[in-house]
Amino acid sequence: MIMPETHGTKADGTPITADMVEPMADEAERGYDVDEILRRRRGGRPAMGSAASSVESVRLDPELKRDLLLRAAEERISVSEVIRRAIGQYLRAS
Repeated sequence: MIMPETHGTKADGTPITADMVEPMADEAERGYDVDEILRRRRGGRPAMGSAASSVESVRLDPELKRDLLLRAAEERISVSEVIRRAIGQYLRAS
């Protein structure tokens, strides 16, 4: 059996064959309904508050990083969650 040439895969993993390329190109040339695409869109990380979350970067010395990893493993939570809790406690205490 000869396998047809593929041109990548669709989002669901289905191979895109040469027979599918022309109809897909025609559909793209007609344009897409952006509102429909946004309505169907799902996934991503769940919201953490009232607005989009930000990602912050900090430098940690090796000992602090080790302690952070140990605490996260001990409490069976993510490193990020340990950091969020620590910052929250610090800010509420001051």
